[in-house]
Amino acid sequence: MGFVEIDADKFELNPFKFWDKDWALVTAGTKDSVNTMTVGWGNFGILWGKKVVSIYIRPQRYTKEFVDKNHRFSVTYFGEERKKEMAYLGTVSGRDEDKISKAGLTVAYHDGVPYINEGKIVFICRKLWETEINPERFIDKSIDNFYPEKDYHTQYIAEVEKILIRE
Repeated sequence: MGFVEIDADKFELNPFKFWDKDWALVTAGTKDSVNTMTVGWGNFGILWGKKVVSIYIRPQRYTKEFVDKNHRFSVTYFGEERKKEMAYLGTVSGRDEDKISKAGLTVAYHDGVPYINEGKIVFICRKLWETEINPERFIDKSIDNFYPEKDYHTQYIAEVEKILIRE
């Protein structure tokens, strides 16, 4: 059972459940070196005339190095079934171990972009823009409470090139 591409105009999801309740994995790299991490902050929408996703990665995360080095990455959605694995992948660093295989997951590639093969939905994404969150720009100063270590996220906005759905 593999994936089929779906037209983005026919695709529907609840973005609040997607990011806040179910989470997803961001995966980047090459066939020689790949890493993934759990993300629970993100957005989908239209920007610059393109269908886009925004993701947020803290500077100390190993996956950030892979996203920074590559122009494309994937976002893989699982639903509620893989919460245990998602929690593990969000707390263990790929610097220290092969966390993907240890979580019982495998990497596959679509047009050279790595993704986690056991997912339900895969977004193949191409970076358009990135910026570091600047705390001086917080209008609501309580947002800074999310950053006790002052490790402000980098925001990446990427075009959703393809949406793949498990058959």
